[in-house]
Amino acid sequence: MASFSMEDFIGNGVLKDLLPKLLEEGWDDVPTLKVMNTEDMDAIHMTQQQKDALGIRSYLHDRGLMQYAEKMEASGKCLPEILNLSTTDLASQFDMKRGHIARFLDRTKCNDSSLKLRAIQTRKRTSMVRRNDSIPSSLASVNSNITGRFQVRSNATPDRSIEQSLVDLKIREGYIFKGIVASEPADARACGCVQPPPVAEQVAPYAALEKISLQKLTPEYKIGKEPLVKTKTPPMKASDLWRDKPAIILCLRRPGCIMCRAEAHQLYSRKPIFDALGVQLFAILHEHIESEVKDFWPRYWGGVVVYDQNRDFFKALGGGKLHKEKFLSGFLLNPRALANYKRAKSMGLQYNFKGEGEIKGGLFIIGSGRSGIAYQFIERNFGDWAPLAEVIEICTQLQVMIIGISHSKSLLLPVLSFTRSSEHYAITNGRGKVYKPEMMQ
Repeated sequence: MASFSMEDFIGNGVLKDLLPKLLEEGWDDVPTLKVMNTEDMDAIHMTQQQKDALGIRSYLHDRGLMQYAEKMEASGKCLPEILNLSTTDLASQFDMKRGHIARFLDRTKCNDSSLKLRAIQTRKRTSMVRRNDSIPSSLASVNSNITGRFQVRSNATPDRSIEQSLVDLKIREGYIFKGIVASEPADARACGCVQPPPVAEQVAPYAALEKISLQKLTPEYKIGKEPLVKTKTPPMKASDLWRDKPAIILCLRRPGCIMCRAEAHQLYSRKPIFDALGVQLFAILHEHIESEVKDFWPRYWGGVVVYDQNRDFFKALGGGKLHKEKFLSGFLLNPRALANYKRAKSMGLQYNFKGEGEIKGGLFIIGSGRSGIAYQFIERNFGDWAPLAEVIEICTQLQVMIIGISHSKSLLLPVLSFTRSSEHYAITNGRGKVYKPEMMQ
């Protein structure tokens, strides 16, 4: 079973003696350790046996098959050799189950090479922006077709220019803009006899989030760092989470749920990508059961975990009230929820039924400072996940946008004009269309 605990990942094999050196060099969490390249390994004088062990464990971790790591490492074979074994040999040598063999041999599973490349390319582009004194003046002549909603899908063109990103995202200090309610329409259940509950069609207003009171339950996982679950921390404002950097806020329905654990695990496993994009990761719980927090962190989520006692984030997802559904109608009679369950179960995760499980969650991407909500995803069906490629795409453009605007605020003025009335903003584009304040709350 995959885990974000360094101790679980490294195990008791040849990598264990390397732990102090890894800690000294800053390789102190699992997602970061997994992106080590040959040059990094040579810099800390890893042996070939240790390199092979890391390769095996990284591959197994991506597929939720860490229970086979000790035997594979002890075999003395490298990953390519093991992948070339027959299904019969895999079963006999490592006691691997048939379904796990199929997942092990699927080399396309969890392939994030293109996503990591996008993050690296973005980091290079933004470093170029920093070196320039200004954004090209062509921005001033771009015809704006900004709408009241920010819509970027996973099939967006990878090589979009900084100028076009500036126009599309239009983040400005103090300006609150709309995101996407990115959940697919739900089908009627039980041959149309059971209708799905309604879902809020509007993105939550930023004002509903910024003053929410939260309690920090755990820090970001680093090897050797003690968890905070034993010490009650003082309340904090939600806006403190994204004060300096953009943040992904994952609102979990129940930390013991196999679908919630799978979602958290697949999101946090891309931490190096979000680190490169300058985006933080937070998980929010609406119920504090200490044993559940300990089981959830850092095994399934190595990031900061916070507690929303009043469930205000979850109310925001529901348009001001909790978005709930009964187990019978929402799960047993819902083919999509059952498919989500099968997807999560295929990852080999453990789960339990402790705690409240009817309050649905979702995900926010929030810009730094008071930039606003860039993206919102609602868990319409139990186990719905925000599309990972879409989340990374939005974070990529968000980073480019923030850096571009910090160097080119004056260039936006010919494209957009802002007039403040009360605490709202009216926006006009170059063709005179007005976006009403209620569209931007």
